[in-house]
Amino acid sequence: MPKSDKPNEPMTLNRLWFAVRVKSNFERVSTAILKGKGYETYLPMYRELRKWSDRANVTEVPLFPGYVFAQFDADRKLPILTTPGVVHIVPPHRTPAAVDAAELNAVRLAIESGSPIGPYPFLEAGQRVVIRRGSMTGLEGILVEAKRNFRLVISVTLLQRSVAVEVDRDWIRPLSGGYRRPAMSAAPLLSNSSARKSSAVGRG
Repeated sequence: MPKSDKPNEPMTLNRLWFAVRVKSNFERVSTAILKGKGYETYLPMYRELRKWSDRANVTEVPLFPGYVFAQFDADRKLPILTTPGVVHIVPPHRTPAAVDAAELNAVRLAIESGSPIGPYPFLEAGQRVVIRRGSMTGLEGILVEAKRNFRLVISVTLLQRSVAVEVDRDWIRPLSGGYRRPAMSAAPLLSNSSARKSSAVGRG
C-alpha cells in the first residue's frame, strides 16, 4: 500500500503498540491529540487518594506516569514526535521498540476487572502463576503475598514498570513448580476508597 499524501494520516499496515514519553501532566492532553490525529491510544488509569491539609479526594491518575501508549507505523514517527507534550518514543534516540502486546493486554484486563490496582516496583523474577477463575481468567503474572492478601504483579518490560492487582488465592494456579514467596515485601495496594502512591523504577 502506498504511503498517504497526508502527513498526519496514520497508516493501516505495520502498526504496533509503542510507548510514548510525554511531559509531566501531559498524559491526557497528548492522548487526546493523538486520538484526534486518528491513532489508537491507550492511557491506563487507576484511582488514588490524594490528601491535602484540609481535604482528601479520590482521583484517577495515570498508572504509568509520563507514558502513553499508541499504535502506529514505526517508519512514520514524525506525526507522533510533533504532538504537543511528546518528548520521545521509547527507547530514545534509537529505533522504537514495540510494547509486548500480551503485557499491555494483561494491564488492560486487570484494570477492566474492577479489582484494586496500583503501581508496584518492577519485578523480573518470582513465581509465575495463571488465574483460572473469575473475570481475569487466563491472566498470567507474578504472585506476591502481603498480610494474607494476594496480588498478581503484571510488568511492562519495555518501561521497566509493574502494577499489582488484588486476586483471590483460590483463583490462582502455578504455571510451573510450586508456590514460593518472592524475596520482596509487597507494597500497600490501592483500592476504590483508599490509595497510596507506590514507588516504581522507570527508564526512558
